[in-house]
Order: sequence, then C-alpha cells, then structure tokens
Amino acid sequence: MLYRKLFAFTAFWAGCSAFTVQEPASRRVTSLSLSEDNMTTEGSRRSFLSQAAITTGMACFGEILSLQPANAVSGVSKVDAKLRGYGLPPLGPVPDGFAPLLEIYGKGKNRFPILVSFSHPITWVVQTPSNDVNGEDGTVQAGDYGKGDTATFFVYSDPGHVNDIASQPKELFEKALMKSIGQKGENMYQNFKVTKLVPVTKAGQTYVMADFKYQLLTGAGFEVDRKGVASITSEGPAVEVLWAASTSARFKKTEQNLRNIVDSFRCYTEGINMSDELMQYD
Repeated sequence: MLYRKLFAFTAFWAGCSAFTVQEPASRRVTSLSLSEDNMTTEGSRRSFLSQAAITTGMACFGEILSLQPANAVSGVSKVDAKLRGYGLPPLGPVPDGFAPLLEIYGKGKNRFPILVSFSHPITWVVQTPSNDVNGEDGTVQAGDYGKGDTATFFVYSDPGHVNDIASQPKELFEKALMKSIGQKGENMYQNFKVTKLVPVTKAGQTYVMADFKYQLLTGAGFEVDRKGVASITSEGPAVEVLWAASTSARFKKTEQNLRNIVDSFRCYTEGINMSDELMQYD
C-alpha cells in the first residue's frame, strides 16, 4: 500500500510539474498576441493550477509520512497517556525529527507479551507483528529500507531471564546480537564483531549498549559492510534486543540517529496488565 501511494504521488507530482512549467510551444506563441487582460487571466490560471498542484502534492506527501500501523500507538502525548495508564514513567525527550512508538510484542498465544517503546525518524516506515488464529508472526521494526537503515526488536529466548545483565560475559551479548541479525539464517552474514559494551541505568532498569559490525551476504553474492548499535536488557523470561544498523558507508551520517533510537528503547513485562489488548481465542 505504501509503495502504491509513493508511486502515485511521484507520478502525480511529475505530471503537475510538466503541466505547470513546460507549456506547449503553440500556446507560448499564441500568448504573445493576447491582450494584457487575457495575459493576466492566463497567468492567474497557471498560478492557481500550480498552487493547487503544490497543495495536493504536499497533502499526499503528508499522508505518506503519517502512515503508521493501525495497532501502533504514536505521538508523544498519546504514548505518554498510554504509559501512564500502565503506571509507567513517561517518555524522555524525543529528538527533533523523531516520533515515538509504543507497541505490544506478543499479543498472540505463541509468545509472552512485552510492551516495547522506542523513537525513530519520522520519515521511517513502521512495521508491527501480525496476528491470526494461529498466533503471532513478525516483530516491531522501523526503517528507511531503500537505504538499508533499520531498527529491529528481537527476543532472544535461549538463556531465559538473566539476572544482573550488566555483569554478564561478552559472549552473551555476542550470541544475542548474532541471533538478532541472523534471523534469516546464519549463512547471511560473516565477520561479526562486538566492539564496545557499556551498561546504563534508565528509569530503574538496566540496559547494555553495544556497538558491533558485520558483513551482510546478499543473495546476489555481494558482501555489504554494516555497522550497528544496540540496547540489550532482560525483562521477563528472555533477553530483549533493539538493534539499529546501516551500511558502513552511511554510518557516519546515520550514527547519531541510530544511537538516538537505541537510547530511547524501553521494554516492560512484569507488573502491568496487558490482557485486554491480547488476542482472544475461542
């Protein structure tokens, strides 16, 4: 749906530009013989059409930027209100050009529920899990996919709940991140390395911030160097990861955005009632 809107908007804008800027030669010649009043009328008509094209185009563009999954809560005031309803602290500062997102991962019977929150660039496309009678599939993700910039939530269930995650060995974070980037198969990447780990405390919760890099192996046989950052914690019976990455060539440009994303990451499982928002099965 998004791509159809983008294509329609692009085609519409190109058509409007061609109509309002490149007037046919026959009309340009004819207009030389028009009276001053007619020239004014013609100019006003072109001005009106040009303005209409801009207004309609911007409205279409605004609709594209505002696309969000129907079940995701976004907007600072809405997210804060939802968090207060759960008895949780409000969002911290949201960077300029960013939008917050609040979503429940695990509404289906095949997962345990986790309330996930993070902020992302406002132009990024958001995806949330899908649910049906068989359970839940997919994850919470945002990205500028055409450029290879993504932020993805991942639940690493193998170790179960981990007490005092800040004191855990580097191996745990390496495994959690490799599982995160290797969801489509371990043969999709190589030369993975964690380069930095820093524990932080946010609103009484402990998160470990990680820097990492790897090479993505594409289906066409190319190797793409990528760099990323992540925030890792353990709430409920698993380890939760929000990782954000881009190509190494773009990392200098995207680094601050990626760090803002993972810095904003929060997740909650215990002490809040999400039962009304979970899937109901017969």
